[in-house]
Amino acid sequence: MRILTGIQPSGQIHLGNYFGAIRNILDMQEKGHEVFIFIADFHALTTVRDPEALRQGTLNAALDFLACGIDPERTVFWRQSAVPEVQELAWLLSIITPMGLLERCHSYKDKLAHGKEATHGLFAYPVLMAADILLYQSDLVPVGKDQKQHLEVTRDLAIKFNNAYGEILKVPDAYIPESVAIVPGTDGQKMSKSYGNIIPLFDTPKKVKTAIMGIVTDSTPMEEPKDPETCNVYKIYKLLATPEQADEMAAKLRAGGYGYGDAKKALLAAYHEKFDACAAKREELAANPAKVEEILARGAERARAFATPTLEAVRKAVGLK
Repeated sequence: MRILTGIQPSGQIHLGNYFGAIRNILDMQEKGHEVFIFIADFHALTTVRDPEALRQGTLNAALDFLACGIDPERTVFWRQSAVPEVQELAWLLSIITPMGLLERCHSYKDKLAHGKEATHGLFAYPVLMAADILLYQSDLVPVGKDQKQHLEVTRDLAIKFNNAYGEILKVPDAYIPESVAIVPGTDGQKMSKSYGNIIPLFDTPKKVKTAIMGIVTDSTPMEEPKDPETCNVYKIYKLLATPEQADEMAAKLRAGGYGYGDAKKALLAAYHEKFDACAAKREELAANPAKVEEILARGAERARAFATPTLEAVRKAVGLK
């Protein structure tokens, strides 16, 4: 199965990103699927107007995913803008895209409600997303609640195009992982940069420690029993620890005589055990940006090998060839 997903070059990644998305991508890679991952720099232009910030954000996204375990030998990994065919397909899809379909998209309305400028790029975002997916004849697309409607738009456009010009584009299905962890932030809400409650994946040890030791807990005294299922420290710890380690912490919390400070220290140790090797790999890659660019360029070549036949078939179908 060919599975495609895009990642936004939008700043520092955190534990919520890892357990909500990255881990599932790694699982797909390990299961031997054809995994296609692009860094969505064209999409990022709808909100990022600083060229250097976009370049650095794209590099950081590449570093983050490679450090976490994306294998460019097994997974096609590239920068979206390095495959220009996607823009032509977006235009060819736009000619059959009903305005009403885009006007109903919740994401556009939500962004306007949050003060974003009403631009054509923001409005037509779902069409470019459809081109991203359909260009590579993708079978499955991992989706969250915020992107589900965009995949429905993609399916509608593929069907509409095929009805008009013949069966050329594969109609993709949603890929819903068996389990997607909702990671609590340091304040107990869902972990999110917008809430300022993240535990960063790659940052200085001091900042990571500050974030973990700052997790909000209740005021139950150390000697009193505690419910692990309502403890944010435990909820995060069991994502990082082995089942045996998680059971051990849960038993200590229930027994009493084990404080939240002790639990936070155990969480910090589990964090370092899980991610220190990834951080070291990221530092090594960051010291050699030319190598990262080479990886992305090679990925773009592989991606274009799939994109070109699709676009040629579409051009011929609409009468351009």
